[in-house]
Amino acid sequence: MHSITTAQLAAASPANVIDVREPDEFASGHVPGARNIPLATVPDHVDELRELEDLHLICQAGGRSARAAAFLEHHGIEATNVDGGTGTWIAEGRPVAHP
Repeated sequence: MHSITTAQLAAASPANVIDVREPDEFASGHVPGARNIPLATVPDHVDELRELEDLHLICQAGGRSARAAAFLEHHGIEATNVDGGTGTWIAEGRPVAHP
């Protein structure tokens, strides 16, 4: 599994950031442009995610997104995990979006 830091995510401006946290966590603040697909529902979105390029997965600290990335890679989908997650993103003072 490929991983990047939050600084690399900010510099890369990837096309597709998927936040795998729960909806209430996502609503409390997320990376601008991220889309919420909670970890438990990732299997329901495999076909949809297969169509995306430059797929980056993020959660609060990096654990759930790493599990999602491993699951997707098992299904032949390339995904990059964001180490440190949204918690690090916010701690670094990066912009945060709220729905």
